[in-house]
Amino acid sequence: MKIYHEQNVLDAAIERLTIAFTNFDNVYFSVSGGKDSSVMVQLANIVAKKINRKFDVLYIDLEAQYKATINHIEELKKLSQIRNFYWVSLPLALRNAVSQLQPKWICWDKDVQDFWVRDMPQDSINIDNNPFLFFHKGMEFEEFIVEFAKWYQEKNSGSVACGVGIRSDESLNRWRTIASTKKDTFNNYQWTTLLKENNKRLDGIYNFYPLYDWRTEDIWGAVSKLDLKFNNIYEMMYKNGVSIHEQRLCQPYGDDQRNGLDQFRALEYETWEKILNRVNGVNFGNIYARTSLLGNLTSEKPDHLTWEQYTVFLLESIGLYNPDLKKHYIEKIKKFMKWYEEKEGFDLSAIPEEQDKKLESQKKVISWRRIAKAIERNDFYMKRLSFSQNKSDEEKLKKFITKYDNLLSIDTQTNDKHLNKFIERELKR
Repeated sequence: MKIYHEQNVLDAAIERLTIAFTNFDNVYFSVSGGKDSSVMVQLANIVAKKINRKFDVLYIDLEAQYKATINHIEELKKLSQIRNFYWVSLPLALRNAVSQLQPKWICWDKDVQDFWVRDMPQDSINIDNNPFLFFHKGMEFEEFIVEFAKWYQEKNSGSVACGVGIRSDESLNRWRTIASTKKDTFNNYQWTTLLKENNKRLDGIYNFYPLYDWRTEDIWGAVSKLDLKFNNIYEMMYKNGVSIHEQRLCQPYGDDQRNGLDQFRALEYETWEKILNRVNGVNFGNIYARTSLLGNLTSEKPDHLTWEQYTVFLLESIGLYNPDLKKHYIEKIKKFMKWYEEKEGFDLSAIPEEQDKKLESQKKVISWRRIAKAIERNDFYMKRLSFSQNKSDEEKLKKFITKYDNLLSIDTQTNDKHLNKFIERELKR
């Protein structure tokens, strides 16, 4: 164990947990099924048992989880000192960095229940038995966390301490959370933070971080020393060649989605298939609050897809919401390919994945990357494939906007001057 000031981090964590249980009327822990929060809540159980205290647990189920994670949560749920285990399966809005057309997705959305990654857990808090008056469908995860803390204090009365299993060596932002000298703390303990909402103090509610100074080695040292339970997915990751310092339980569509999806594919193939279907299967556009399909958006090709596969993925994603727009892009791409075949004598079965970026930007060569980028940028006129704006496209666009509400809006942000003129003429008049 890491040692500083003549005290190792395990003893320090036990001391912090004892302080929390001794000084606060109510204590709950936020767990994810990951190694840090798992060790934290099991240490809390050891301390609480010694001093005859009970505590509560909040687990927010994001639906697209490893089976191994759910199995581990079921293990933690049986800890002896837990009073209430809040297993939340509500339709929260979550980050989706996989698709530029669906920037957010909603877990446990009953409108797309056929595409859920797994069945609703029994006895979980869901939209049908929701006790939280503050909740609304599509609520942000971060907003829910704060509102739950306020609800918890009102329900139980008295002071509240929420244990959070973050470690400062995981990221600079986490280090800042701990190290900030501008925050309000409990009794000057730097490992505590007074909760605030819109810069307004929530008196009597504190987050505390009992493992903030632990290293990854300390986590696994505690598991071994104290014979703690752990999520078996980490063992599978290690056997798959992922070092203990790189193992993450990120949600599959988040900003770390490339590594996340690759791990799902390698470790739980059936879950991975359902997760991919969850991205493509939802009725995005109608549900996920995009005000415009043709605005400026940004995305990044996942590493596990080729540019050709990514092109197909983008077209299929568009087709789920707007089959006419998909058909429009396919027609443009076919004409683009036919020109290279007839004028340049190009073998269309041998279109390269990439060519020189400068030549691609100058529209002098064909590649799957050039095609994908045109779709990715929502280039309706396909100017990136050497097409120009014409009356036929204008008429088609007029038909589209009468048929599809989310294709364009007066607030659409785009760099295409012809599209801006169209919006000015057709939507702002």
